[in-house]
Amino acid sequence: MKSNQSDAIIPAPENGNFTEAQKDRIIEMAWEDRTPFEAIEFQFGLKEKEVIVFMRNNSKASSFKMWRKRMTGRSTKHEVLQQDDVLRFKCSRQRSTGNKIAKR
Repeated sequence: MKSNQSDAIIPAPENGNFTEAQKDRIIEMAWEDRTPFEAIEFQFGLKEKEVIVFMRNNSKASSFKMWRKRMTGRSTKHEVLQQDDVLRFKCSRQRSTGNKIAKR
């Protein structure tokens, strides 16, 4: 099976200068309810506090405030706080979400 390009791990640059695609993916992952900060750290090397700074620097002030309000206290953003009995998967036929309209 071929993996989608959006599913591929994009290595973080050593100097912290991310490409536009990497920035978009970090922001997308940060907004996703079920994506833990540990996944962002694994793919891009940004710890939770660094993600917060990244979001502050790469979002409008109102968007950042809305994101912080939404993420504060959310247990699903931390692997340690997630319930062990909840197992989720992504079907191989499921398309990734994005700005493009899905076509079949």
